[in-house]
Amino acid sequence: MERDRDNNLKWDQRFRQEACVLGSDPSAYLADNIELVKQLVPGKRALDIACGEGRNSIYLAKQGFKVVGLDISRAGLDKARVWMEKESLTIDLRQVNLERYVFTERFDLIINFNFLLRDLIPEAVAALEPGGVMVFDTLVDSPFVPCPHKKEYLLQPGEIMTIFRTFKGEIFLPQERLHDDMPTAKLIFRKDRPQVTAMTSS
Repeated sequence: MERDRDNNLKWDQRFRQEACVLGSDPSAYLADNIELVKQLVPGKRALDIACGEGRNSIYLAKQGFKVVGLDISRAGLDKARVWMEKESLTIDLRQVNLERYVFTERFDLIINFNFLLRDLIPEAVAALEPGGVMVFDTLVDSPFVPCPHKKEYLLQPGEIMTIFRTFKGEIFLPQERLHDDMPTAKLIFRKDRPQVTAMTSS
């Protein structure tokens, strides 16, 4: 409980500043590949993991998705709610501790930006509808990573592919940029659809 409170206070403090911490534009990787994502997804129900102030949730809602946004920070969600109302959008914003989050719903699209809980990844993939898509983009360990960041919350080089190759599906547009100002690893994953076996009469 103490760790929950500390995490909440840390992010509340960051999000209380007037400007958006990560800017008001959506992730470039998401925006650059939104047409591919819309072609791949089986439906329009989307989940934004660690949505923060809502920049990517807002963007997906404008693209016609029905969005659920999850975050630990009340301050971040409050800013997202004000922004949502200003844009006349509807987003289901929920304050949750993702370290104890249990998926009870299915989604056509799940996005995970600037956040890493390794144990949550297989749970998120399991929560995808057949043919559902996950867009994953977060920091990777590198000498260029802005300080301070705990290594447990950083992907290791090559790790993102190792993780997603364990799931049944297809990987699109993987990138690993170790020398950027914000070194990241990212990919788009589409979950397999079950094969339908044709019935034959004897």
